[in-house]
Amino acid sequence: MPLPYGKEIIIVGGGASGTLLAVQLLRDPSAHVRVTLVEKGQQPGLGLAYSTSNPSHLLNVRAVNMSAFPDDPDHFVRWLATDRAADDLGCADRFCFAPRKIYGRYIASLLEPFLPCEGRPSRLRIVRRECTAITETAAGVEALFDDGTRLAGEIAVLATGNEATRAAGQAGAIQDPWDASAREQIPKDGRVLILGTGLTMVDTVLSLLQSGHTGSIVALSRRGLLPHVHREVVARPITADEVPFGVNVAHLLHWLRMRAEQTQTRGGDWRSVVDGLRPFIAEIWRTLPAPERRRFMRHARPWWDVHRHRMAPQVAMRIANTLAEGQLNIIAGKVMSVVAENQDATVHYRRRGGKQIETMPVAAIVDCTGISSSPRHSPNPLVRDLLSRGITRPDPLDLGLDVTESCALINPTGHASQRLFAVGPITRGRFWEIMAVPDIRIQCANLAAAIIGSDQLTGKEPCLKMAV
Repeated sequence: MPLPYGKEIIIVGGGASGTLLAVQLLRDPSAHVRVTLVEKGQQPGLGLAYSTSNPSHLLNVRAVNMSAFPDDPDHFVRWLATDRAADDLGCADRFCFAPRKIYGRYIASLLEPFLPCEGRPSRLRIVRRECTAITETAAGVEALFDDGTRLAGEIAVLATGNEATRAAGQAGAIQDPWDASAREQIPKDGRVLILGTGLTMVDTVLSLLQSGHTGSIVALSRRGLLPHVHREVVARPITADEVPFGVNVAHLLHWLRMRAEQTQTRGGDWRSVVDGLRPFIAEIWRTLPAPERRRFMRHARPWWDVHRHRMAPQVAMRIANTLAEGQLNIIAGKVMSVVAENQDATVHYRRRGGKQIETMPVAAIVDCTGISSSPRHSPNPLVRDLLSRGITRPDPLDLGLDVTESCALINPTGHASQRLFAVGPITRGRFWEIMAVPDIRIQCANLAAAIIGSDQLTGKEPCLKMAV
């Protein structure tokens, strides 16, 4: 029996990626689609990134750049103007760095116009169960849930976002740095060792301080690099003709370094060059040969990350003060071993460039080395099922699932599905910078347009064009 709404789209994952795709599919009233958004855990719209309740956890992108819609860049700014809580938390203008919990409320609010209400049919339904398998059928797809129920549709999209469970980390460490209950067990005056010195470490330090932690905090990573801070700069205009697409990583980084040095010589800021390059990052990644992508991941990624993904000024000031007061220390080095001693532990580590093994007694270890990337280690039963049945495969870098330029899942023989797609961080092997809303919103808008406007997707519709 044909559906009265036309195409039935199943989106698995109700974080930012899934919500943005759902809204893009639904915002056109003439589009004949119905969306089922599957989210077992959090309130739809929050996901891992925006489920924090800590007001000190800020976006690392200014409000003016965080609209959910590529064709309406001031949408979030207008929403902020109507939200009193945002004003109370010091985010009253378009250039502020909003608290992530406020942004989560914004993303969740996008679904409200489409929710069922009395006397009005709805093209959106939310299923609060876990999807454990998806099978392609002659008519489309069929999703299986953890309670044994099934749901048929024409197209399914994985939007599983950032997985909270980490890859195998240091024994004895709190593997999930967002686990508030585990963090509350840390003695307030105890020394805490944080593995990693990136933005997740920054969040963890802020959470510890917010909870009244008075003990010393040591953050350790191989290079000891801290994210830089945002400044008020205007992105330097860069044209596609200037960008050296398809070259090796050494050439590319040399070109970028020279641009930054030239800008600084003229009194400018290197940040304007990095920001000016953003519209071309997806194309740069696409044209990098596979060996060069691996070389970038091994050697250049840590430096790129600290320059590209920067701290909000308020956050950077808090971290700088904690460093100056001596409560926080950064060490470049490597953990060699951990010996548990009752409730505490002794960490044996070696500083970068040194040979001596040093020891450090700690009350707790928190693993902030990065979200689990390999889909082979995914805690998500759907991802594991799709891999085990050969429906899809990991991307060549093992960062996520292998997809085409149109976001279609690719199976082990290289065949692209016309029914199964993926958006968001799980596609980072193909698109690389697809972790933040400014990139995900373009991907979702393009995929939604392709779904709405085509009886059958060919696999040639690009999901992430150069954003200008």
